[in-house]
Amino acid sequence: MTSARQFQFKSINYTGLQPGPRVIIMGATHGNEVCGTKAIRRVMDEIDNGALHIAAGSVTFVPIVNPLAYQQVTRNGDRNLNRDLFPKANPQDFEDQIANWLCPLLGQHDVLLDIHSFAATGEPFVMVGPLDNDGTLQPFRHAEKERAWARRLGVRRFVDGWLATYGDGVQRRSRSADELETVLRYGVGTTEYMRSTGGYALTLEAGQHDDPQAPDVAYRAILNTLAHLGLIAAPDPAPVAFDEMEALSMVVVHDKLHADDAFARPWKSFDPVAEGELIGTRADGTPVTAEFGGRILFPAASAAANTEWYYLTRPNATFGREKE
Repeated sequence: MTSARQFQFKSINYTGLQPGPRVIIMGATHGNEVCGTKAIRRVMDEIDNGALHIAAGSVTFVPIVNPLAYQQVTRNGDRNLNRDLFPKANPQDFEDQIANWLCPLLGQHDVLLDIHSFAATGEPFVMVGPLDNDGTLQPFRHAEKERAWARRLGVRRFVDGWLATYGDGVQRRSRSADELETVLRYGVGTTEYMRSTGGYALTLEAGQHDDPQAPDVAYRAILNTLAHLGLIAAPDPAPVAFDEMEALSMVVVHDKLHADDAFARPWKSFDPVAEGELIGTRADGTPVTAEFGGRILFPAASAAANTEWYYLTRPNATFGREKE
């Protein structure tokens, strides 16, 4: 196990004189996703030189959440920090050490913006949480505020339904209730943990890892967040218009059943698929087709057998309009 003594964790807090929400903004949860780190440092420089002023509430910046992965320029240190994110009495790896520091810090805040990037080319998007509910998987009561904020980040594509769809897949493949609970816990990352503490949260995917525009997308999202939540004296950013949005709901996950299951072509996230279109072929030659039209998400050609292979999404025409 990598010793936590080889690293240190850093967070920086700015607190205004007026009351307001407690916001936390993070970068480099995955070490090779640095657009958030660059944007956070840019905003902090502006606060420190007086160009930006925190007037109300507080904001905590964590420029580098995973210092081991960041130093290695890899997605993970010992494992994916954005899974199974809970405090651990007996930490087994470096990400467990991070969790024991990060989870209490998240619990001290009301709102989380976690900034990521992605490997394939594509436009930025934001992952949002569930609608308000009293269920056992992810009870929640801030959907209206979370979705209104999402529409002000400066991106036009929105995705919801992650944990519920992931949970359906877990339930389908689990052999026992204990296994089900264990694997469902594996689906909890930074935003899911934040919601479990009573707060709300967004994951911004600001662009491709090396896209020179991604730090600007992240920077704009940070400033829009501070303005929308009233931390700085600036107008509330206008929400993206409904007719300019693309809102998608994750509906179903399909597993790779055999190592030789293969995609019909090299799919990328958000590639459109038509109902009945060939997605891939099982090892025994059985075709796998799309049961409805939409977009494919998180296709994993190298997935192991009995793990997630790809998700299908469909348009969500009601996103952001739920109270209308």
